[in-house]
Amino acid sequence: MAKYTIDPITRIEGHLRIDVEIEGGKVKDAWSSAQLFRGLEIILKGRDPRDAPYITQRACGVCTEVHALASIRALDDCFKAYAPNLGRLARNFVHGAQYIHDHVTHFYQLHALDWVDVVSALSADPKKTAALAGNLGNYPKSGAADFAAVKNRLKAFVDSGQLGPFANGYWGHPDYRLPPEANLMAVAHYLEWLRLQVKASRMMALFGGKNPHIQTYVAGGVSCVQDMLNVDRLAEFLYYNKEMQAFIDNVYIPDLLAVASFYKDWGAKQIGGCTNFLAYGNFPMNGGDYAKEKMFLQGGVIMNRDLAKPMAVDPKNITEEVTRAWYKDGAAKHPYEGVTEPIVPKYDYDGKYSFFKAPRYQGKPMEVGPLAQVLAAYAAGNPAVKGAVGAVLKHLGVPAAALFSTLGRTAARAIETKVVADAMTGWVMEAVERIKAGDIKTVTDWEWPGEAMGMGLIDVPRGALGHWVKINKGNKVENYQMVVPSTWNLGPRDAKGQLGPVEEALVGTPVADPKQPLEILRTVHSFDPCIACGVHVIDPDTNEVHKFKIL
Repeated sequence: MAKYTIDPITRIEGHLRIDVEIEGGKVKDAWSSAQLFRGLEIILKGRDPRDAPYITQRACGVCTEVHALASIRALDDCFKAYAPNLGRLARNFVHGAQYIHDHVTHFYQLHALDWVDVVSALSADPKKTAALAGNLGNYPKSGAADFAAVKNRLKAFVDSGQLGPFANGYWGHPDYRLPPEANLMAVAHYLEWLRLQVKASRMMALFGGKNPHIQTYVAGGVSCVQDMLNVDRLAEFLYYNKEMQAFIDNVYIPDLLAVASFYKDWGAKQIGGCTNFLAYGNFPMNGGDYAKEKMFLQGGVIMNRDLAKPMAVDPKNITEEVTRAWYKDGAAKHPYEGVTEPIVPKYDYDGKYSFFKAPRYQGKPMEVGPLAQVLAAYAAGNPAVKGAVGAVLKHLGVPAAALFSTLGRTAARAIETKVVADAMTGWVMEAVERIKAGDIKTVTDWEWPGEAMGMGLIDVPRGALGHWVKINKGNKVENYQMVVPSTWNLGPRDAKGQLGPVEEALVGTPVADPKQPLEILRTVHSFDPCIACGVHVIDPDTNEVHKFKIL
């Protein structure tokens, strides 16, 4: 049995190991193993619950705002103090900017190189690239001279023997399909977004106080009262958002469609697809009790890919189990009752093999993330989502079933980005109208309740994120549990032997060359895991062991 070890894999946050068995040129079985124990839930015990939004944000340096939002919504729930409309809009501005920054960065910096052959761009004709870009969109810096300059920069990297951010790729792999001109266009846009993402980050800081790790979310609303009442700041936010919309409409979406048009079989054959999907919903459209709030992007549960029968999410049906995880054995528990007791890790294919628990909904593994959110909103009849999904499917000439794939997951991320960016213009105008009408309250007062329980459920760029907190009579944290998107997606098997979503998605994936498992990376990266990965590819036909690196 040959073992192919890929270590390290960049373009992922944290430490992930994936073991894969290949038979007949396809993945036969897979194991997803989180290699890092952090224990933030333990750190929070006994602390002032108001510390939680600041501490939990430090779980990640990429999705910098999302844990603050889930945590503060859990505190809102404990105190029954819900953000008034202007505070709700301020949170939506920051959260929406996080989406734009996170999704576009993921596509270009973390995922595009699984589809785009960077070195192939050196043989591109800049004039033909400019013509291609002009046919796909209308964006500055898209002339022949602009693409020639990018080609020269890339050539300088190659000639120096140091490819920089493009080092250690599988350039020349047989499943890179884009023509050189499309590759050069994608490389140019990769570099352009590196410049432009600073403005997306600035959008978050305008109402978040700073980025990373925002400071303005407080129980019951936001603390940025004067910022919300500052018309100049709202105008600045709107200006940046229009710049984001121009990039999304004229660069990101066209690039996505250009890439997808060469990989339609990944959609047609549903390569990398999962079975069940869960989304909590996103962007509240009214203030007040969270149990009654309406979401701009509706949540829902979709079982067995049945878009005709979406179900509402009932948090009581969520459990986590540790049968195959490096924690002390116990029964499956709801997050309110969750226990985090790690054991010394020992990798065992037939036993425990991950620091991730196995979240389940009604006992079933669930994919979360952009595809789950888009499917839930689509099934709920969301007009913006239905329009965007319909346009993408029509352009590519593929049925809705093609969404259940790695390619569909990648397309859903772009669809979600466009829908959110377009909606934020309306939210800014709503804020202006509320200020004109004197509706300027940004926070709801509250008192310590004594013992309390609260949950903060929200979708974030990587998927369904939940924080659960218990506060004791001394107003301290008694228990705190976080069930994050990567736990849902990258969790291990459960007691029934059901594979986690990434494990399920990898089964059946074609692999042209086990020594260059590019296709496996496409599917893993499409989930945007918040952990750095080491991937081990196992081939039962030989006994050789090969080691190599990948970008």
